[in-house]
Amino acid sequence: MATTVKVGFNASFKDFNACRKRYRLAKGSAGSGKSVNIAQDFILKLSDPKYRGANLLCVRKVDSSNKDSTYAELRSAIYKIFGSHAELYWQIRQNPMELICRVTGNMVIFRGMKDDGQREKVKSITFANGKLTWIWIEEATELYEADVDILDDRLRGDLSFNSNLYYQMTFSFNPVSATHWIKSKYFDIQHPDVFTHQSNYLQNRFIDEAYHRRMMMRKERDPEGYRVYGIGEWGETAGLILQNWKSDDISQNFEDYSDICIGMDFGYNHAQAILTLGYRDGDIFILNEIYGYEKDNEEWIDIANKRGLPKNRRIWADSAEPDRIKMWRRAGYKCQPVSKEPNSVKSQIDWLKGRRIFVHPSCKNTIKELSQWKWKKDEKSNTYLDDPVPFFDDAIAALRYGVEEWRKDRKVRLNRVEERTCDF
Repeated sequence: MATTVKVGFNASFKDFNACRKRYRLAKGSAGSGKSVNIAQDFILKLSDPKYRGANLLCVRKVDSSNKDSTYAELRSAIYKIFGSHAELYWQIRQNPMELICRVTGNMVIFRGMKDDGQREKVKSITFANGKLTWIWIEEATELYEADVDILDDRLRGDLSFNSNLYYQMTFSFNPVSATHWIKSKYFDIQHPDVFTHQSNYLQNRFIDEAYHRRMMMRKERDPEGYRVYGIGEWGETAGLILQNWKSDDISQNFEDYSDICIGMDFGYNHAQAILTLGYRDGDIFILNEIYGYEKDNEEWIDIANKRGLPKNRRIWADSAEPDRIKMWRRAGYKCQPVSKEPNSVKSQIDWLKGRRIFVHPSCKNTIKELSQWKWKKDEKSNTYLDDPVPFFDDAIAALRYGVEEWRKDRKVRLNRVEERTCDF
């Protein structure tokens, strides 16, 4: 079975894709195209008989989050490269998630590193054809250094059966914190086995104009956030508003929570965000998100219907949009306005700081917002003010709205825990 395919790549990734060093790290801004590039690069290589005997392991901290990230990107790359003939060249399995090239026999599998049980499964990985040669760690900043060391140990053994094969770990991530161990271990040194790459949305020739306009707005209103999510520079943890949160594979069963509410922030040019929230034992659980741009109210209602947003649960929404709230009510949702009181944002922040917040890994936009939501900074005095930066905070607004009923409930207030950073 022979064919010739043409695939569009960004020129900035040419050296990255050609790299054979043991560690290649793609640090980049949102919209830089790094994950799309990596997926296409792997599918082309795994489909090439030149690399027969190579196999790829894709890793996220939580196994299930591969479904909407690495698995989705690789599957998309298969269809983009092979078009209507995709399933002639690749076998695509959903349960368990596996991708098998019909030409080479090369395989892609997906795993997590959440706990000791998942780490042990990684240690016992074998393939019917060839060896584990490549590992892709998406959102690599989620993993501990010890997790990566376990993965690194899997890449060993004789590859003389195919001289074209090599061992390699690929990391992709947004550089949220300059204090992260990945920076000190791989970026702050010079080592012959390490290749580092930085990319941003300005280098992505496939980016749309609307996205570019949003980033220019962010550059104007949130320079520090733009450094991380616009340019791909390392971020600082100073000034972060919420640090008492953790990404975790939390239950999606409403029966596991004492109450369920939904928070919604309306948007168009800035994001529309809808968060389903659980409450239990004084803790907040962000179960799932609906998030996006440039859609009208009817389109969002249609999306909510298709996603199964529950109509028997309260939705707390921005009171400044009464007409939109009426449309949601007419669609059968229990949508209500949040009453905005003086200093309500500061009161909501104080209340959220007194909780532990758990976020499902599928809520990737919420996680990004939590990772960079900061206080305004007075550049003259170099001090932080008591006002949040009013940008890239749409999921945060949905979170603030969604917890209002719990914040004002006396029984909930009595359960308030001591304010703390994340001591999970």
